[in-house]
Amino acid sequence: MKSVALHNLGCKVNAYELEAIGQKLQEKGYQIVPFDNIADIYIVNTCTVTNIADRKSRQMLHRAKKRNPDAVVVAVGCYVQTGKEEALLDGSIDLAVGNNRKKELPEILEEFLRKRKEAEKSDGTEEDRLLKRKTLNNKSVVNMDREQEYEEMLSGNEEAKLPGEHTRAYIKIQDGCNQFCSYCIIPFARGRVRSRRPFDVLREVRQLAAGGCREVVLTGIHISSYGMDFIQKTDGDYLESGSDLRQTAQKRQYLLNLVREIAGVEGIERVRLGSLEPRIITKEFAEGLAALPQVCPHFHLSLQSGCDATLKRMNRHYTAEEYYEKVRLLREVFENPAITTDVIVGFPGETEEEFETTAAFLEKVHFFEMHVFKYSVRKGTAAAVMKDQVPEQIKNERSARLIEMEQRLSREYRAQYIGKEITVLTEDCVELSGENWRLGHTQTYVKAAVPAALAGRNELITGRAAGFLTDEILRLEPVL
Repeated sequence: MKSVALHNLGCKVNAYELEAIGQKLQEKGYQIVPFDNIADIYIVNTCTVTNIADRKSRQMLHRAKKRNPDAVVVAVGCYVQTGKEEALLDGSIDLAVGNNRKKELPEILEEFLRKRKEAEKSDGTEEDRLLKRKTLNNKSVVNMDREQEYEEMLSGNEEAKLPGEHTRAYIKIQDGCNQFCSYCIIPFARGRVRSRRPFDVLREVRQLAAGGCREVVLTGIHISSYGMDFIQKTDGDYLESGSDLRQTAQKRQYLLNLVREIAGVEGIERVRLGSLEPRIITKEFAEGLAALPQVCPHFHLSLQSGCDATLKRMNRHYTAEEYYEKVRLLREVFENPAITTDVIVGFPGETEEEFETTAAFLEKVHFFEMHVFKYSVRKGTAAAVMKDQVPEQIKNERSARLIEMEQRLSREYRAQYIGKEITVLTEDCVELSGENWRLGHTQTYVKAAVPAALAGRNELITGRAAGFLTDEILRLEPVL
């Protein structure tokens, strides 16, 4: 039995895909071991969203090869997809597999191992065998062109699977992005929008529910584009749409329809949406979600900047005021929803005045959580060649200021629940201040903990938030 160590870098979609790979490998008889162990095979699901992500991907691949020089090191994902030439020259990589072929990785790996074994058994000197093995490795980049990939996604899509945990599961509903923000390499790494057909998604959700899962999180590279690549025929089949039908598909709100169907699956108590583009939020969409009690009032609306001039350079297709109107709509329809976002500081050309405009806007919106990122030059994007790159020291100062703001705003949002009745879906146990606590999340994704003796895993527990247990966790007193 060969041992396989898995490591994921990057987004929730990557994590979802690597979990599916791990399960398929287990079904084929491979033993999954921790990444720090000595393993026969190491698989690193790489990320390329920034140059830092590229560096981390390389570091993990090198670490694997150093840990066991005789192991097969497999690089999959976005770093491979966008940097095939660089990956080929990396001596730590034995097999490189693009995003398009991830789901075939177990079969690709077995074919690679078979060919490698044949090469090592061939006649000749040790030097000859090493040369053959090196040649084999240099040819082991498995990919396919985008058109083939697109047809495959339409006809096959993802396979349903059971989660590693049975409380919350991530469901990939689409892949790819058509937005081409000036700082982002992901459209080149993931390709254009490809949506899973609703019956495929629902099949997976039903299996998850049957396995005890009570909450699902809909995720993807750009889930706001879900359904823009197909139209529904009267017989229920889904076909690729032309560009002239994209607006029609958008107006039919495939995402809302999908959420409605998922919310109707028996056993699913909560449906949480991943990152959304602000433009998808309309009154009709918000009211449609609010009509479903399973939908969590927790919305991650990607912002990036609160300054219109910066947003324009980023190729974001909204203004700060339009974004604020979407937040207002959500707060009008839902009671105190959790609004979270991403913010980039130090984007090329960001002046002190533009940064101050963003900071004031963030205060105005009063987010629950903000993920603050320092702009990182990404080769191959429009922003990489823009003038007026911001010095690193200024990025650090601006980032530190927004992180401090985020911590304050986040605590203020959590504090609103103190003294109120809340419900959490329980998860893991942790030890805090010498006592055992059962952690859980509210529908708005606020962490709360109850004494471990009072609750098991995967239970909906209602109680009063009595105060802060830590800076980020509320103390819950259950209603007995």
